[in-house]
Amino acid sequence: MSTQQDTGPDKDGLFRTKTVEQSIRDTEEPEHALKKSLSAWDLTVFGVGVIIGTGIFVLTGIAARNNAGPATALSFVAAGIVCALAALCYAEFASTVPVAGSAYTFSYASIGELPAWIIGWDLVLEFALGTAVVAVGWSGYVRNLMSTNLGWDMPVALSGPDEGGHFDLLAFLLVLVLTAILVVGTKLSARITAIVVAIKVTVVLMVIIAGLFFIKADNYSPFIPPAEPQPVGSGLHAPLIQVLFGFDPTNFGVMGIFTAASLVFFAFIGFDVVATAAEETRNPQRDMPRGILGSLLVCTVLYVAVTLVVTGMQYYKEMSATAPLAEAFKSVDQPFFAGAISLGAAVGLITVSMILLLGQTRVFFAMSRDGLLPRFFSITHPKFRTPYRATVVLGVVIAVIAGFTSLEKLAELVNIGTLFAFVVVALGVIVLRRTRPDLHRAFRTPWVPVIPILSIAASLWLMLNLPTETWLRFAIWMALGFVVYFVYGRGHSRLGREGSKAEY
Repeated sequence: MSTQQDTGPDKDGLFRTKTVEQSIRDTEEPEHALKKSLSAWDLTVFGVGVIIGTGIFVLTGIAARNNAGPATALSFVAAGIVCALAALCYAEFASTVPVAGSAYTFSYASIGELPAWIIGWDLVLEFALGTAVVAVGWSGYVRNLMSTNLGWDMPVALSGPDEGGHFDLLAFLLVLVLTAILVVGTKLSARITAIVVAIKVTVVLMVIIAGLFFIKADNYSPFIPPAEPQPVGSGLHAPLIQVLFGFDPTNFGVMGIFTAASLVFFAFIGFDVVATAAEETRNPQRDMPRGILGSLLVCTVLYVAVTLVVTGMQYYKEMSATAPLAEAFKSVDQPFFAGAISLGAAVGLITVSMILLLGQTRVFFAMSRDGLLPRFFSITHPKFRTPYRATVVLGVVIAVIAGFTSLEKLAELVNIGTLFAFVVVALGVIVLRRTRPDLHRAFRTPWVPVIPILSIAASLWLMLNLPTETWLRFAIWMALGFVVYFVYGRGHSRLGREGSKAEY
């Protein structure tokens, strides 16, 4: 294998690349090394743990009621295909460059430092807001369970902005507890995740099996409801595709399936987090593709099955927009199953929040190790071999955000951040195939460049269906990222400082 030492044709500029060999060598520095303890099973559990969350427990009802009816099952298939295209690209990179940082690390090895910084900055936003959003959602479920089953209500002042209060105590405490667990180690995190995922999958299987006995064939008619014009948005609330091209999305009908796909895509967010744990995997060349693709396949099958069952149990126009699975069982006089589903959702959201926080700290750690953020954050714990400094600092910051943040609008920012990462990773596969054909690839994305190009196109299509105001907020965050890079990152980059040496 070639041991390419230079950093590309732009080794002193914004698009200097860090060789794959050097990325791997960096993982061997004792002070900055992570413990390798995860297996393919751990990775698949992580993936299922973070994917099955608010999406399946909430978005099923919204999409069926407002966009696609029973054909929402096809919307999950469409969104799953978009994710599968991206997953194939992630699997190649994660097995070829088994280093913490996911899309950030992949971009640094293929496209260059500035694009890597941009995607890293994007992932910091995606995972931080995702962790906070899920923590707040978990807090809402727990408050509801306490009120319904125990008759005890949290004081309004400590119930968060969504309930008219000032501070969400439960969301704040959840993030702090998860931070402590991640400091102790990813293997402990994996064991806790495995237990919670078992509970969560049991609940989903219970919905499928028990719900089969309450399906009414009439609820599937029509399976694809007739198309209805969607109310035209205006200004910043309108989808960007409407603002740019005058395209008006429709509800129901065939196009309604794709409109719903843009919404239920949120239910798949998380499989890319598996790639952030590549450096902590015992056999990443074999296990990363299995973990990424396996978790995505399991969740897609479960999503489609759940959607078919609940839309068969309850007429789609009558489905709940907040708790569709529980309400479907209430509609057929099965309160036990409704309560079990609510409890399973509350327990399940714990792992979603923890794994998003794991992804956030690993990206931050990788950027710090490269000098683009202060190297202070890339020191690992002498006993647990975890990036404890980054984990503690970020955990406290995100806990505060969760305590004071309303859910409104944040989920859309998570969506656009994820899709942007998909675009960059797919582009990176094409570039690295051309610039480093000599690299050993344990897993190869099939039909390059066709699959990556399809992934880019599908991701951009879903991005265009997001509101213009989401794009504006995303642009502001990216602009802030450019400022941080040029003020600090570029001057402190290890690649930049040592690029003139014979060997980086």
